[in-house]
Amino acid sequence: MRHQVTEEWNEEMWLQAEPIYQEGFPEHGRKNRKLIKRMFERGLCALHLWQVQGVPTAMALTGMDRKENLLVIDYIAVRGSVRGKGLGLGCLQDLKTWAQAKSCRGIVIEAEADPSPENERRIAFWVKAGFTLTDYVHAYIWVPETYRAMYLSLDTENPVKSLEQGKNLFKAILRYHEKAYRGSK
Repeated sequence: MRHQVTEEWNEEMWLQAEPIYQEGFPEHGRKNRKLIKRMFERGLCALHLWQVQGVPTAMALTGMDRKENLLVIDYIAVRGSVRGKGLGLGCLQDLKTWAQAKSCRGIVIEAEADPSPENERRIAFWVKAGFTLTDYVHAYIWVPETYRAMYLSLDTENPVKSLEQGKNLFKAILRYHEKAYRGSK
């Protein structure tokens, strides 16, 4: 599996990632192209693209919370036709290696908190990948779903464990989203 990353807008990479992104997230649950492009222009995100035998199979959009030195996974998706084959775990290993090269203390994501079989499968996947689920349930004002933070610590000397309360992890996630939507750097 080949992992490519860009921290600058790359039209060719985006055109390969976009169908996976659209398949993985409903329109109301994803950022539009214009907003993502603006995030790149302001240095707020990175696009990760994975290919198997030259075929785009997975994508992720990530950003940094510099205050806590965390990599925030904004979106990650594997093409539906190849799910269940270990590619997602491979993608996360690549993200972990990339985050360590950037000297991140850890990785944080938000998982839908509503108890449903689909959400439980997603959480089980993240736990299998080494992430820890927090108890705090966060409700955004602009979407109906509630979320819980999950984290993976990468720095044994300064572990994310000190931020273990999900409420504190959501501060990092919210700072990232605020920068994306409000335009501050």
